[in-house]
Amino acid sequence: MPKGRITFEYEKCKGCLLCVAFCPVKILYMDKVAMNKSGYNIIKVTDMDKCIACAQCATMCPDSVITVEDITNA
Repeated sequence: MPKGRITFEYEKCKGCLLCVAFCPVKILYMDKVAMNKSGYNIIKVTDMDKCIACAQCATMCPDSVITVEDITNA
């Protein structure tokens, strides 16, 4: 059962990869094809069901473009 849901404000993402580096379950990756309007590659989730809602990705994001929702009680 999934614990979290991650959403991104893709147009504000600069592709710094800090979220990818600090995700403890390693479900984030940089899409090498999809880009935002500024030309930065965006981050995507490989398997949302594996998200543990720890919010490490959101905490490490310098531009605050990530929202993590705990959906265990939803």
